Amino acid sequence: MRSRPIPAMLALTACIALALAGSALAGKAETKVKIKAESGGFYGYVKSDKEKCANGRKVVLYKLKGNGYDPKHDKKIGSDIAQANGDRYMWSTGNTGYMKGYFYAYAKKIKGCAAGFSKAIKAEK
Repeated sequence: MRSRPIPAMLALTACIALALAGSALAGKAETKVKIKAESGGFYGYVKSDKEKCANGRKVVLYKLKGNGYDPKHDKKIGSDIAQANGDRYMWSTGNTGYMKGYFYAYAKKIKGCAAGFSKAIKAEK
């Protein structure tokens, strides 16, 4: 009786592909960024299942110029590093002087961590 190496190889290849896809997806932890405006200043929190994706994460504040998020073209207002504050990781720009417009915060992707955008919020005087 002849052995059937082709079906066995196909099954092995499929298992390897699934394992690699699963590990690639598992490697990028989701990053959530929150933002609040208060008297010309902005602050918020970074949240992730992986501590390294929140603690010490650089967050950049942008003022929207157009209709969507575009860190390459929106106006950069300031940045901060998220640090432990109780059981969360907080960032704060302090008083930026910007009191009108729509703003969002962005944490760029880093190794093992997905990028994160906050919702755009309206700051008013």
